[in-house]
Amino acid sequence: MSEPLLKVENLKQYFPVSRNYTVRAVNGVSFEIYPGETYGLVGESGSGKTTIGRSVIRLYRPTEGRITFDGRDITGRLDADTRGALRREMQMIFQDPMASLNPRKKVSDIIGEGLDIHHRAASREDRAEQISRMLRKVGLSPEHAARYPHQFSGGQRQRVGIARALIMNPKLIIADECISALDVSIQAQVVNLMKDIQEETGCAYLFIAHDLSMVKYISDRIGVLHLGYMVESGTTEEIFSHPVHPYTRSLLSAIPHPNPEVEKRRKSEEYDYATSGIHYADGTPHLVGGTHQVLGTDEEVAGWLNQSALNK
Repeated sequence: MSEPLLKVENLKQYFPVSRNYTVRAVNGVSFEIYPGETYGLVGESGSGKTTIGRSVIRLYRPTEGRITFDGRDITGRLDADTRGALRREMQMIFQDPMASLNPRKKVSDIIGEGLDIHHRAASREDRAEQISRMLRKVGLSPEHAARYPHQFSGGQRQRVGIARALIMNPKLIIADECISALDVSIQAQVVNLMKDIQEETGCAYLFIAHDLSMVKYISDRIGVLHLGYMVESGTTEEIFSHPVHPYTRSLLSAIPHPNPEVEKRRKSEEYDYATSGIHYADGTPHLVGGTHQVLGTDEEVAGWLNQSALNK
């Protein structure tokens, strides 16, 4: 296996609110993303998914831990060379396509901003050609370059956001719940577009979402977050066919089934951390398969493995 493109080790992200209170959004999360793969981060609202994405792209300065991207340590203060490489080779697609696009700029200026900053266009004609080519790649027309964001639908605005990220030909794209604000039919179109672009360009995705069905469809490996802890991680097959942690099992049990007869018999597992008797801070990652890891004490993991075996 090749060297990881992104390596996150024991990432902690804390936000001081007052002298006596600090929000611990992310607690010791570790994972790796390899070139050309999609790593899905799932969990409920407030679990720390977006915070991890923003820490990785250095919108936040990590409190503790180490982040290595393409062989460069991007954890602490960044020098000009590292900052420039990070901005060129890592891009982000934000959740709200309207809030992330400047309403005063035309689409051509929104998409071409990276080309202007990093001097990636040899001339005005080359800049216009690159923008037109990118618009066609994401399913829009070159004529759309002269329009403003408010003149597009939600799905089209998200395509503009994808084009803005892709114009720099990045090695890693962080997709922060980029389909949650879209209709279901448009979600499928955008995800299929992202998969096609990945096959064409070889970029890697950090796909942040709470739609488990969509994460299963697009991801090669998955990490499950809860209260800032990575409670379980592994390949898509491992997570969906053999979930071990009770929180993961509760998430998967809540997925509706398209067959009405099966849906009638489906029973959701309940998981309440406050009454579960589990303390994440006391647990350690346990390897229960080739790449399958579960956070817990020795006794907890042994009990969960027995329980998951009984449920099969």
